[in-house]
Amino acid sequence: MIELAPSILSADFARLAEQVEAAIQGGGTVVHFDVMDGHFVPNITIGPPVLKSLRKAVKAPIDCHLMIENPDAYIPAFADAGANWISVHQEACLHLDRTLHLIRDHGCRAGVVINPATPVETLSEVLDIVDYVLVMSVNPGFGAQPFIPATLHKVRKLVALRNQGGTNFRIEIDGGMALDTIGEAIRAGVEIVVAGNAVFGKGDPAENARELLKAANSATLVKV
Repeated sequence: MIELAPSILSADFARLAEQVEAAIQGGGTVVHFDVMDGHFVPNITIGPPVLKSLRKAVKAPIDCHLMIENPDAYIPAFADAGANWISVHQEACLHLDRTLHLIRDHGCRAGVVINPATPVETLSEVLDIVDYVLVMSVNPGFGAQPFIPATLHKVRKLVALRNQGGTNFRIEIDGGMALDTIGEAIRAGVEIVVAGNAVFGKGDPAENARELLKAANSATLVKV
């Protein structure tokens, strides 16, 4: 099943709950919540208080993507605020195994993220304990960046590793997803698509979400 995770980074924060609900009505099934600290990535976004407020307004699972240093110190707060999924960057974790277990211990699905320049092989020892792997198809920090096509070889490697190892993690992609790029990602093996600007940038989020899912599902018919 292909899932769309609308990224609130591109939403109008003055109408956040309204826009998120519209994206869900259009078929979005997971809300992608980008957290940036100005250190690990060159931008500052939002934290647990906004998550807690959004949690009251939406029933869909919230996928909390921590683009921050020392994520262990903040995982409990995001879990308490209502996160259902929490993902951390391989590049930010000194003890990745411990961090992933910490997420699980707080009742959340555990995900690991890799930046465009990070090899898939760095995840070989944790693929049996993660619920999902998020491949960044842009350099993290800002929305509306162009898709980096070369990152799709990592998606294909993850599919192969999953088949070889008998694991069942899901594969997510984040960055530059739009009507002209989503098909490539799906054909490579992506199952969860994060889209921000393509959903919230202009027009109706519900209709934008529907069109993206239509393109994604059409791509499954010719998946190789």
